Amino acid sequence: MGIPTLISTATASNATDVSITSGIDSTYDEYMFVCTDINPASDGVIFQFQCNAAGASGYNETITSTFFYALHAEDDSAASLGYHTTHDQAQGTGYQSLAFDVGNAADESAAGILHLFSPSNTTYVKHFYSTFDSNQNLDYQYGPAMAAGYINTTTAIDDIQFKMSSGNFDGVIQLF
Repeated sequence: MGIPTLISTATASNATDVSITSGIDSTYDEYMFVCTDINPASDGVIFQFQCNAAGASGYNETITSTFFYALHAEDDSAASLGYHTTHDQAQGTGYQSLAFDVGNAADESAAGILHLFSPSNTTYVKHFYSTFDSNQNLDYQYGPAMAAGYINTTTAIDDIQFKMSSGNFDGVIQLF
């Protein structure tokens, strides 16, 4: 893959969502969305994304995905690894989870990367995977969450939206 090329930067400040509606085209086969300092206004919410096919609206494309996580408590009292069925989709049209139970304290936030492959291809579905780390509101637990799947459309994807499951958020989202 070479050196990533920065296409755009969006800074959320108490925003309900961040929509990236330009820069996703046939120039590259892979796009990366680098999300840093994602801090929600509400405690214990989900950071998530959804897409629009070219010419569509509503951010409701059909997604099939899987979601798993690892957690470790700050005081070493608990650790776990698991598949999280409430955050995957089986031909669903909802927003796809990237990080869950994100806390809103000064030492709680999320950061990660979402990879989207061949969004302009009009023959195949659009594959994605993500890895996000977050400090959660659950007894000071920290852990990575991994999601992967595909957007089940052969129409080009040209819009993507990031938001919390509830409330506003701060953060930076860079498109490479």
